Amino acid sequence: MAAKPQVRGAEYPTRLSSPVNTQLRGVSVLRLSVLTDETTSPERQRAANTAAAAGLGIDLGDREAVDLGVSASKTTPFERPELGAWLRRPDEFDALCFWRFDRAVRSMADMDELVKWARENKKIIVFAEGPGGRLTLDFRSGVDLITELILKIFAFAAQFEAQSIKERVISAQAAMRVMPLRWRGSRPPYGYMPVPLEGGGSTLAQDPEAVAVLERIILELMGDPSKGIAGKSLAAIARGLNEDEIPSSRDYWSIKQGRETGGRTGGAAGETIVLGRFTWRHNAIKAILTSERLLGWKMQDNKPVRDSEGRPVMATADPILTREEFDAIGAVLEERSVDNKKPERWDTVALLLRVIHCSGCGLRMYLHQPSGTSTCKTDTYKCGTHNRGITCAAPAYIKREWAEEYVERQFLWMLGALEVTHTRTIPGYDPQPEIDATLAEYEEHQAQQGRQQSKAAQSAWQKRADSLDARLVDLETREKTPPRIEEIRTGKTYARIWESSDTAGRRKMLQDAGAHLTVSKSGRGGWRRLDERRVDFEVRDPFFSEVASELTAMADELTAND
Repeated sequence: MAAKPQVRGAEYPTRLSSPVNTQLRGVSVLRLSVLTDETTSPERQRAANTAAAAGLGIDLGDREAVDLGVSASKTTPFERPELGAWLRRPDEFDALCFWRFDRAVRSMADMDELVKWARENKKIIVFAEGPGGRLTLDFRSGVDLITELILKIFAFAAQFEAQSIKERVISAQAAMRVMPLRWRGSRPPYGYMPVPLEGGGSTLAQDPEAVAVLERIILELMGDPSKGIAGKSLAAIARGLNEDEIPSSRDYWSIKQGRETGGRTGGAAGETIVLGRFTWRHNAIKAILTSERLLGWKMQDNKPVRDSEGRPVMATADPILTREEFDAIGAVLEERSVDNKKPERWDTVALLLRVIHCSGCGLRMYLHQPSGTSTCKTDTYKCGTHNRGITCAAPAYIKREWAEEYVERQFLWMLGALEVTHTRTIPGYDPQPEIDATLAEYEEHQAQQGRQQSKAAQSAWQKRADSLDARLVDLETREKTPPRIEEIRTGKTYARIWESSDTAGRRKMLQDAGAHLTVSKSGRGGWRRLDERRVDFEVRDPFFSEVASELTAMADELTAND
């Protein structure tokens, strides 16, 4: 007959016998969902497990599976870092000791899997404390139907309790979500940190370390026209942060909590990759900069949480950005949205992108870099009609070195003495973006009209509709403040800035001036040196063209006088 599990009492054995008369080896299993929960502290669990093991003659030694900050509702025993590792090495122990039933599982399905594992591997499972005292399940010789029923009941109770806890938490979070300045205690948005709130609970305040990183990101994105510094792409910003080993937004919170960085991430289909650290990515930076969390708003499913009047509920009294600053950043990102699809190209393409053109067809020429198997090792600009599937009457190509040196010489001769000035747009305030976002919420909400069966649901639906409508009315009364354009003098010439700029910066200077180089097909012997009769350079922007004419005329006059 299969042995029945015994409960403390007259029938409960003081020690368990080993088939080979050797002392049983046990693993003390500790689990905690919330690290600060003192009622189920690791020390209390460890003491209970130790006492139960001693009473049963089980030697725990230094064998422990400690999983702190791990939820039994979200992970099976086999998925937990330390317990899962022990379960994959069943030959190293004979028994598992848990403080209580809910330290092992929170669902009936997980209990079934754990029992199946214990039966297959002939193990003992001990629960040090519980409703009937200590419970010992010996699976070395199987269990009967009554034991399985008891396990099902316990698992059902644990699952029911977990569901009740989940519902209470969800209800509490929903209530806290609409409370101004009240933070519910989860991981805060990057740039903020939880701080105690007067009267209890917590709110958000600016995190100086993270805000310093955000300020760096924004400064690099916007650039500094007064110093001739162009804004960087999001990809370039991400590379700089990674090179300086600044923790990513995902890793930063782990470090603050004293946890290990990195974690699991998706790879190919069906593949899971574990990284030691997460890196900054351009799309992650964009998500941070375009989230209204920087305005201090509470967000739910990437939508603002609103009060009864339709106004966004604030999570902090100290937002990182003003509305004007947030909109200015959004405008820059929108302006570069096409480039951001392939942000890396701005750091790698040639100087004359969108500047050099073929005389035969009038279309742009593109840089051709020979492959490793090519006999020609020279970079050239070539007519691009072949890739477009059309024919050019006189396709041109030219050595990259010749073309770039010629353009540099001509550009600086025409405009090198000109002082660089920049225009800066001082953002105003436009309520339209928020009107559009709120209207989209309203229209989505209206689509649910008539689906509510109960009066309570109908009332809640109408209350939400009224609050969104009230917010739209409020926004429509706000005046639009137009942006101002301000001209900034740098005190530096184009020649000086050219000298200190990289390829991307020089290319932008050419494109801003409307630089245009036309290249004709080469004649016989054209491979020896540049025949300048083949090339024609001009600046086509009206302002730069006029200034270039004046400066070159002055230069010619000075040369003639010399």
